[in-house]
Parts: sequence; C-alpha cells; structure tokens
Amino acid sequence: MSLFLISSCSDPATVGIELAPGNNQIGVVFEEFELSAEVVLVDSFNTTNQIVLVVGEEEDDFFGKTSGQAYTRLSFDPNTPLPKEDALLDSVFFFMNVRSIDGNKLDEAKYYSVHKLTEQIQDTIYYNFDKLSYEESPIASGEIIFGEKSDTLVSLKVTPEFAEELFTEIKDGLYFNDIFVFRDYIPGVVIKGREGDNTTIGLGLGTGTGLISYYHYEGDTAAKAYSITASVRLSNGSISAARGFSSIQSNRSGTPTQVVTETNKSYNVGPLVGMKSGLGMTIKLDTSPFDAFLDTLSGVTFNQVILELGEIEEQAESQKPPVGITMYFTDSRNEILETSTGARLSVQVDGAPQVLINEDGSETPSTANPAALIYNAESKTYSQFITSYVNALFRNQLTRKDWLLYADLPASNGDDFKKSLKQFVVDKNKIKVKVIYSKTR
Repeated sequence: MSLFLISSCSDPATVGIELAPGNNQIGVVFEEFELSAEVVLVDSFNTTNQIVLVVGEEEDDFFGKTSGQAYTRLSFDPNTPLPKEDALLDSVFFFMNVRSIDGNKLDEAKYYSVHKLTEQIQDTIYYNFDKLSYEESPIASGEIIFGEKSDTLVSLKVTPEFAEELFTEIKDGLYFNDIFVFRDYIPGVVIKGREGDNTTIGLGLGTGTGLISYYHYEGDTAAKAYSITASVRLSNGSISAARGFSSIQSNRSGTPTQVVTETNKSYNVGPLVGMKSGLGMTIKLDTSPFDAFLDTLSGVTFNQVILELGEIEEQAESQKPPVGITMYFTDSRNEILETSTGARLSVQVDGAPQVLINEDGSETPSTANPAALIYNAESKTYSQFITSYVNALFRNQLTRKDWLLYADLPASNGDDFKKSLKQFVVDKNKIKVKVIYSKTR
C-alpha cells in the first residue's frame, strides 16, 4: 500500500529559495510525498567474470549472516622459463590484489585462507548461490591488518608442505606445458574470510592475485620468481582476468529479512527496508503516488523535482554504502524491464530526453543516459533530480512504472552491485519526492 502525503508550505517561495536559489516568484509551490518501499531478492544473479570478486564474512541485525567466497582459475605464462632442476626454493606466497575494503574494526587482524578446488571451474555461467567443492585444509592462510587502507597488495604464507610440492612440480614441468593438464593439478582455488571478522574485500583478479614461488641457484644471489596467477593470456597476446565467480551464502534467521525466501517477490519487512550488494537484495519503490499527485494538477510547469532517500541508518564509518543507485523500471514480476534489444529501462538524467521519437512518429523510452541516486556522506542521504522524468509523466510521454533500485553507477566498469557486500538500511518514511512547480494559468 502506498502512502500519499501532500505537504504544502505556507510560504512556498521560501522553500523554493532553499531548494532552487533565486526562485522567489509568486505562484511557486512546494509539495512533497512519500513512496512506499519493499525489498526484492533478485533472481539469476550472475557473478561470473566480474573481475572483482567478493571475499568476507558479515553479520548484522537486518540482513543476518552473509558470507562471500571467491572462486577463480589459476594459470601461468608459457613464455616464462621454468626453474631448473638445481633451483633452490626460498619461499612461496599467495598474493591478493585487494581492490576495496569494507567492514568494522579494520585496525584488528582479519583472517583469510586459500583452498585448492577438487573440481573444475567450467566454461558456464555461475550465480551467487553456486559453490564448488574444495580441500578442507588451506594451501595458504594468514591474518591481515588493513587499518586505513582502501586498497592494497597483501600476501598469505603458503604451507611448507604445499610449497615444496608445488616447486617440485614446477621444476618437473609435467603440469606446466599445457594449461589443460595444469588444471588437472590445480583446478582452481577458493578464497575465504573468517566468521566474525565483519569485513569484506573486493578481490581483483589478474596478475596481482595468485601464487609466486621465489627461488635462487647456488652461488647466485639474484632472486628469481615463478608466478601462477588469476589471469589468462589471450590469443592476441594480451592478459585478461581468469574465469571466476563470487559465491554468496546468507542466513537471515531471526532478522526482519528472514521472510524473504523467494526471488523476484516483493516483501514488506517492517518499518525499515535495506539493500545489500552481492546478496542481490534490492528495494522496490511503488511509484503510484505520482499518479495521485499529477492528477490534481493542470496548467503547471515543474521547476525542480528531487527524489531523496534517507538519512540512512547508522553504520560503521569504515562500512561504506553504495556510491550510486540506478532507478530501473519494473512491474509485478519484479524484474528490470528491457527493450527488445536488451537495453535496460530506467529514469534518465535530468535535462536529457526521457523518450525518443521513432521513424513512425511513436515515442519510446530513452535508455542512453540512465540517472542514479548519488550518496552524500555528510547528510547520509541519496538524492537525484528527476524533473525531466516527471515532466514526461505529466505530458503522458511515459507510462509510469514502479522502480527497482539497483546499486550500480551506469558509467562504471562492470556491475558494481556484484562486486561487494555494500549495504544500507533506511526508514520507509524517509523516501520522499520533493516538488517545486509554478502555476502557468
């Protein structure tokens, strides 16, 4: 059920000045109304080949326990010479290219472990609920103190047993002449965090993540290294990230979101709603109050319309919410609506066309410039101008659709919603549309 509240200011020009400086004309009116919200768990949340994978363990009162594990293939450069038989091993480390860090008490040690898979990562699509079998004992592990770092290259000590075994196999060369033979030896690895650490990292795949064996020759002080990394050399000679995916497990028992059991179904979870990346939990906004509001108007010009979400609920300073949220169109199926060519339909940037004119003169929704709600760290709110969108609704150029809020910036590289466990919770009464319009007759 949508809550529709109109709040007219006794001195609309004053509010107009606050929201639109210099706008103190007679006949300018300020009104606001709320959009009701529910949560939706997205279906078929494909996390394959996101380049940045999710590793960590989190727990809170709203979303419960959430665990992210990164699965990736490893590979080697066939152009790198193998160590000779008389090479002497110094050490072996598993390096991790940490692209982002999000969590609590980052001045305390966080534990990570790397486990060898016992089955292959196939050339197929993996979703966030998928997982593969792996050896119980890690081949590498260690504790890391991140402090104030936002990204870093860290290393985990490889167990002495696996280090000796690996270096012996490298020198022997049997598994290091053909990548498919190599995968019989190391099908891939999974990187895990520790329950209770309440910290998540974004693990960047590529040459910065993987195993490095350091060695030397007797009488030669020059250190040498042989790398097995989460990368792959393409046929054109370039290097790309290896195939991998993020696996997300969730236990929401005893929380408001425990009722969320089915995908693509909207749930009323109480006075608060929340969004959690990686898990695929989104917020659906009922936009029917736009109809009720616009039906009361005629002969007006919209000067400024803002959608504002927040202030969000308090969370640790080191736990950052998503930077931006796209407002995608949805319907009763709670899926993002698309054009016949697969382009996602959404609110467009203010000032940009909301519709396009086809050759036959008909109007279709534009998809070229998606708008996003942007987070303000000082006010702890998300907001965006939607004046052009409301004008298109008012002129019947667009058919109103509900919105599925999705934590991604349209211009970003890849899908940000799949690269972290970033989250926020907000009171449903703090999702408002604020309107300034002028009466033209």
